[in-house]
Amino acid sequence: MASITRRRPVVLVVDDEPRMRELIRLYLAAEFEVHEAEDGLAALRAVRAVAPDLVLLDVMMPQLDGWQTLRRIREESAVPVIMLTARGSVVDRVQGLRMGADDYVAKPFDGRELVARVQAVLRRATGQVEARVPIRRGSLTVRPSERMAAYAGRRLALTPKEFDLLVLLAAHPGQVFSREKLLDRIWGPAYQGDARTVDAHIKNLREKLGEGAGMIVTVWGVGYRFAEVADAQP
Repeated sequence: MASITRRRPVVLVVDDEPRMRELIRLYLAAEFEVHEAEDGLAALRAVRAVAPDLVLLDVMMPQLDGWQTLRRIREESAVPVIMLTARGSVVDRVQGLRMGADDYVAKPFDGRELVARVQAVLRRATGQVEARVPIRRGSLTVRPSERMAAYAGRRLALTPKEFDLLVLLAAHPGQVFSREKLLDRIWGPAYQGDARTVDAHIKNLREKLGEGAGMIVTVWGVGYRFAEVADAQP
């Protein structure tokens, strides 16, 4: 019987420095199919043509920088994005996360850490969600198996982490989740980033919910809970 060849995840590496792209390719080549783009515009074309499973996106690029590229990617795709930059300040990290990035790696980085972060983000993005049956809370409908969420009939364009946060909270109305618990459940126990990552993603999620933003309640000094809204009738 012929063996089945398992498809390797596709990673798009976007960096204007050829030597950096080559270095990252060497780190990833054993486990991933690696494609490259030398700038933001080339990255946008590659996202449409290649449909990568994950994008490694440098911030400091000429013409279309990483922030602008990320914004354009998020207009048409929920592909997981890890930002790569030599600037490692909290402000930069929060900015990237608020714009829809899924993780942040500062240069210089260890190759093993980069591979581990890519693997972790891909695991979270491949459907590890709290529930498998549709969730209906008031005007909110979430279908985890389809990775789809809608509020008042309007489909929500959520990043993978925003979607998983929404599923986790909506599946447990009234239950308070600390920031640490949300980091553990959504980002994984190995995540060592700032807890404000959760706040940035909650802010984005509320903005996308619009009039339904009040469904996500802040429990001051602790974390967040989903409002105890009666389930919508079929």
